[in-house]
Amino acid sequence: MQQAQHPNAKATLTASLELAGKSWKLAATDGRRVNATVLKLEAEERWARLHDLLAQLEALKGKWSLPANACVAVIYEAGQDGFWIARELQSRGVQVFVVDAASIPVARQARRRKTDRLDALKLLEVLRAWLRGERSEVHMVRIPSEDAEAQRLLSRNRGLLQKEVSQHRDRMGKLLLLHGCTDALDPTFPERVMAGQVRRRDGTALPPQLWECLLLEWERLELVQRQLAAMEKTLLQQLPQPIQRCIAILAQLKGVGWVGAMRLVLELFWRDFTNRRQIGACTGLVSQPYDSGDSHTDQGISKQGNRRVRALLVEMAWMWLRHQPRSELAQWFARRTAGANKRGKRVAIVAVARRLAIALWRYLRDGVVPAGAQLKTS
Repeated sequence: MQQAQHPNAKATLTASLELAGKSWKLAATDGRRVNATVLKLEAEERWARLHDLLAQLEALKGKWSLPANACVAVIYEAGQDGFWIARELQSRGVQVFVVDAASIPVARQARRRKTDRLDALKLLEVLRAWLRGERSEVHMVRIPSEDAEAQRLLSRNRGLLQKEVSQHRDRMGKLLLLHGCTDALDPTFPERVMAGQVRRRDGTALPPQLWECLLLEWERLELVQRQLAAMEKTLLQQLPQPIQRCIAILAQLKGVGWVGAMRLVLELFWRDFTNRRQIGACTGLVSQPYDSGDSHTDQGISKQGNRRVRALLVEMAWMWLRHQPRSELAQWFARRTAGANKRGKRVAIVAVARRLAIALWRYLRDGVVPAGAQLKTS
């Protein structure tokens, strides 16, 4: 969770931004007046709005007789604008907080008022409470560096290309199945289509329109496969040496491939964790009990944080059970699920994924090999 020093309230200008497509709402106060000032930034271009924001903050400093070196703190919700606003403001000496919108408490009436103005004022209240030290209500998002975001994008693009390959092959298979044809999609498939050798099981020819669709899909498939192959050749070399070393360390464990290690380092271990509870909370693999009065219910895992990391850890947990059967974690799973059905195993694998994330973090940070785990031979 992002840490902040408690500034002097008398010399602090706190502001909130409610971001929208066509305009931004700015709410600001110096803490010494009853009502906050709400302004609308309507510049057509986003960078122009940012410059207007800086100008308005300076104007408010002068209007409220704040010193030139007064602390300025700005908050906005994490969303489609990402972190470029935060980085630009930080480069100009502004203290920036990006809040998880889902963690902001709201009224529970069936019909509550909601406007950009009210949202901006609510964000301002959240920021002032955070600066006073009230940290239990909301969660602030860590602001990654621009390099970290770019490196993470490499991994996600690889996954996107891999998904497109499966989509093209699946689409061609369904087109063939639609006409009662089950031919294999091997490298000779386009030549066989052109030669008229791809037919139904009864020997009748396929419609010419279907040939055109199949050949077009095959061209797209080959293009994506070439892009994927070219990316995999240079993907690791595009990453900094420290990250390459972390990937190599994780990939030394049986059951952990270089792709999974890379995604885990870029998506999760770019952050500095101090304890295992932070890892569980960040991955969203911690339980959420509901214990009120006579009602005692387990609501399942929180599913907060990065959903890609959560899906990756569950997949890696299954691979860990297969390739590390003698490890303490795999033996714990075997004891826990003895006689259990498929649903029970799917529930238990979530606990394995959480424990595996903690074990890999300790292995990467301290060099402690998970209990009973084996390393790959050189």
